[in-house]
Amino acid sequence: MTTDLRILIIDDQRPNLELMEQLLAREGLSNVLSSTEPLRTLDLFNSFEPDLVILDLHMPEFDGFAVLEQLSRRIPQGEYLPILVLTADATRDTRLRALALGANDFISKPLDALETMLRVWNLLETRALYNTLRTLVPADRIDLLRRR
Repeated sequence: MTTDLRILIIDDQRPNLELMEQLLAREGLSNVLSSTEPLRTLDLFNSFEPDLVILDLHMPEFDGFAVLEQLSRRIPQGEYLPILVLTADATRDTRLRALALGANDFISKPLDALETMLRVWNLLETRALYNTLRTLVPADRIDLLRRR
């Protein structure tokens, strides 16, 4: 199962990408695409079709908030695609803004390996359960459940 899961990582710092790739690989998650170029996110997202996006917020030129805005327009209504935000900025305003733009969870930098992987697995499990639910329940019923 883990070889099928696709994870897209966007962070402007190569060492952060390498750390995330190593953590994921240790867990058997090797189908990973990463980039230090946030302007390429939408193209990478469209071609790779990830099951999880891991996104840094504070990047030069095109920050994670702009990426979240792009992704929110691209992810179809009724689809659950988790976005895990990496940030050294744990302020309330930052968290609320990211959540409002579609982030599902946060990891504070510097990363704690165990916490990071627990959050990754939780988000991937939720996506898998949601996809299973979609095969069992008509889409209009799922929409009703999401509105509650």
